[in-house]
This record gives sequence, C-alpha cells and structure tokens, in this order.
Amino acid sequence: MERITSLQNSGIKRVVRLRTKKTREAKGLTIVEGVREVRQALNAGGRFAGVYVCREGVYHCPEDLILELESRHIRVFDSVGSVFGKMCYGDRKEGVLALVEQPEHRLDGLKLSLNPLVVVMERVEKPGNLGAVLRTCDGAGVDALLVCDEQTDVYNPNVVRSSLGAVFTVPTITCSSKEAFAFLQARGIRSYAAIVQSHDYYFKKDMSGACAIVLGSEQEGLSDFWRRNADEKVRIPMQGKVDSLNVSVSAAVMIYEALRQRIVG
Repeated sequence: MERITSLQNSGIKRVVRLRTKKTREAKGLTIVEGVREVRQALNAGGRFAGVYVCREGVYHCPEDLILELESRHIRVFDSVGSVFGKMCYGDRKEGVLALVEQPEHRLDGLKLSLNPLVVVMERVEKPGNLGAVLRTCDGAGVDALLVCDEQTDVYNPNVVRSSLGAVFTVPTITCSSKEAFAFLQARGIRSYAAIVQSHDYYFKKDMSGACAIVLGSEQEGLSDFWRRNADEKVRIPMQGKVDSLNVSVSAAVMIYEALRQRIVG
C-alpha cells in the first residue's frame, strides 16, 4: 500500500473536495465511511475509486477488510492518523473511508418484482431521515425508493452513513412527483399517500398487492399534487398532542404494515 503522510497529497485534497454536492455530481462519486458501510457497498457490487485506511492512534481499520479490498484489486492507501483525521466526514474512528461511484438508476430501467412495494418521498429535507428510510426499505425488501423534488443529495455522505450503506442496496431514483406518479400508473401500482387530515387509517387498507407508500416532508407534508392524485389518502393514528411522527418513523410503520399483509395474506 502507498503510505500517505502529507496533507498536501492530491488524494487527500480529492476527498475533501467531495464534501460538496457540486463536486460529487461532477465526479459521480460519494464518500463512504465506516466498516459496515464499506462492506455493504462491496457486497452490492459498488465500483470503488480508492480506499483510505488508518491503523494507528484512535483508528483501527480491520485487517480482514483491507485484505478483502486488495483481493478485489481495489487500490488501498495507508494514511497516518493526522492525515486521516482531516479526511473523515464524521467523528467515527473505524479508520476506513472509500470513494465509490454513485449507482445510476433510471425509472425507465427499473426492474420490479412481480408484486412490487415502492416508497415515494417528496421533498425530504434531512439526510438522516432519508438514510433511515433507506435502511428500512432494505430491511423490508422494498423494490425501489423514488425521491421526488429532492431537497437533499441522495449521495450525501450523511445519507450513506445513516443508511448503513443501504443506498447501495435499494435502487434509489430522483425524479419529479409527476414522473413518479406516471411511473406508478403505467405499472399498475396503487399509491397510498400519508396525509394527516385523512379519516382513513393505513392499516385498514389492503396493501398486499402492488403498492407505493407516499410520504412528504415533516414541515409541509405532501404537495397538492399527491393530495389530488394519490389512489388512497391514509393516516397514522395519533393519540397525543402532536399531530405527526418523524417521517422515517411514519415510513417504517407503513412499510412494515404492507410487509405484514403480504406475509399473513
């Protein structure tokens, strides 16, 4: 492995520049930090542009991960602690940071199961929420996540981190709400929009067939487009003083109800 000891190394500068969305989009790369996240990207067939590891001081990249990376002919750079600390996006001490190509998914190329379950998120704002929803989608075997009118970069390193790398396992596509709706209609997928003002509880609806769970931002909810066009408008019961849940929690509640219906049905 090439040893990196200077902050002036071109590779270090490359990593730092990828902290901005503009550079990530221009290079088609994202930063993946952490052992579980890097392994997830590996197992999902992600294409790596390089990996930086550190095994000194507070950092402790596992040797078996390094061997696995090298066995796949991925270039690995060994960094001293002071240099690796400047590259880290967060405050984790796992000692591994990878540059991975952003997966390219398109609506017209999306392959769905025979009985698809799709999640649509409109104007989601917080990377942590998007990442948490991706993690739930992976756990429930969701076919795809459609991010409509995006307010946060799908490949923001914080999304990668909070999803535990599920952004590489769940086909994730950015599009407009109109494009998402047309896609669902063309494939006979019924849409269930979570709307606080609805009088129908989500668990009373039949979501065992091809369906899409549609959620909006925490601050504004769903747009008028989905309020007008969704096949079903549903709500989650709220018995306290607040009128809604965190969007990632709402997503988990509805996704797993759809999964439960499929299992018991």
